[in-house]
Amino acid sequence: MFKMSEKILKLGIPTGSLQKATVELFGKAGFSIANSERSFQPRIDDEQIEAIYLRAQEMSRYVADGVLDVGITGYDWITENESDVVEIAELAYSKATSKPAKWVLAVPNESKVKKPQDLQGSIIATELINVTKKYFAAKKINVKVEFSWGATEVKARLVDAIVELTETGRTLAANNLRVIDTVITSTTRLIANNKAWQDDFKREKIENIAILLNAAIDARNRVGLKMNIKKSNLESILKILPAEKSPTISSLSDSGYVAVEVIIDSKVERSLVPALKRAGASAIITYPLNKVIH
Repeated sequence: MFKMSEKILKLGIPTGSLQKATVELFGKAGFSIANSERSFQPRIDDEQIEAIYLRAQEMSRYVADGVLDVGITGYDWITENESDVVEIAELAYSKATSKPAKWVLAVPNESKVKKPQDLQGSIIATELINVTKKYFAAKKINVKVEFSWGATEVKARLVDAIVELTETGRTLAANNLRVIDTVITSTTRLIANNKAWQDDFKREKIENIAILLNAAIDARNRVGLKMNIKKSNLESILKILPAEKSPTISSLSDSGYVAVEVIIDSKVERSLVPALKRAGASAIITYPLNKVIH
């Protein structure tokens, strides 16, 4: 059970595919979560936070009902459950990539179905029942939507089509399935209970978590870059750096040199560093970042 204290924030952490990525993200944000496969109450190194593991599919309902003050789940399940919650932040991370996940309408490769309208009178299997029903209703396509727990791909040969979650599409392709439309696009969200959001202590705590989680996400694809530059080369080297960056320039004991430090996207590091070296930069150092706060 949770501790009996007014100064406690009840936090829901999703189990399943998001669990590992979420625990790692909290670690980058500065929160250590002691994982235990046998316990649904992990230990977190903040005495004002009580954490509990919960399925992402259920998270928004428990947050809406006030059982939890704050939780992490997907936009898809907030929509599916029609939960009245406060969406605090969009968190650009997931199991496999930082891209949004999609619930797609898919059929076997050999199916004659080319578009959603071809499924008139068909049976659709999915775990996302309400969203799928609304999708077909909006298109005025009469179908029967059946609930299916997980691994819906294996049922694609038993029904006419499935609506399944995908990040990369590899699992669908491996099961010889073809996507004909996207039903809903979803990203991970930090959500709060309406009453908790009005509580000064809980609101500040939730805002702090949001800031730190987003800072950890922003740091994932960036690195810090330091170098020494002759003052005579400074102008030409600054032109090489990405235009949107504003570097920090510091004086060195050698009056003919300055130190330059900047944060850059990691994807440009391998081309930028050699260019800086050729332009005269020396003592070039790159280093990983835990958090980037804008």
